[in-house]
Amino acid sequence: MVRCAALLLLSCAALVATGCGRGENSSSAELRLEREDLLAVAHALQHAQGPVEREVAAAKAAWPLVAHGLPADPAAIQRAPILAATASAAKIPMPGPLQEAQARMLTGPGSSIAGLFRTYVGLAAHGWQIIDTSIEVIEHGSPAAARFARANVALYIESVYDAHFTLAQIGKKVLDGYSKLGAGKAFGTALTADELEALAHGYSEVTDRLHPHVAVRLGS
Repeated sequence: MVRCAALLLLSCAALVATGCGRGENSSSAELRLEREDLLAVAHALQHAQGPVEREVAAAKAAWPLVAHGLPADPAAIQRAPILAATASAAKIPMPGPLQEAQARMLTGPGSSIAGLFRTYVGLAAHGWQIIDTSIEVIEHGSPAAARFARANVALYIESVYDAHFTLAQIGKKVLDGYSKLGAGKAFGTALTADELEALAHGYSEVTDRLHPHVAVRLGS
């Protein structure tokens, strides 16, 4: 009986040890996957950085023209900067890891960062496009259509502001994720300090926020 009890205790100990080992392996695998996903997202952001910089430059040139709403006189609306902002926003690429279908498979910090980038692209592209269309309707549409366009254009002006506010959060999220997942000790040359600094600056508030703050309100 004593021998049976001893064997039973040894068997239980072995099961516990095996269970703990499995937990450690699972955690290690999850951590490795989160690092791989963050790397994939970081490299995708690097790929998109040039077009994003051009969109930001165009948006900053056009933003003062709409931040306080459209002017009362349609003839006073400067179309060229707004058309340039619209065109640049439409050209922002969506690298594979950032696309919605692939991003569903992302884990850890990479998942939320990819979501922020998609939000920025959607708001910026749609916002500038509708602003430009609204100006066209105000200038050449019927009085009723022009009133409707002017009354609702604030939604899309705000969406452009929100797009760049969202974009400006990405750098901080990359830094946080990098630190959380082991920093340089874990990533080594796969994501260097110089690369990390460039991403943090390129997707930051100092680089991407629009000024002045949006001041137009719906119906104004």
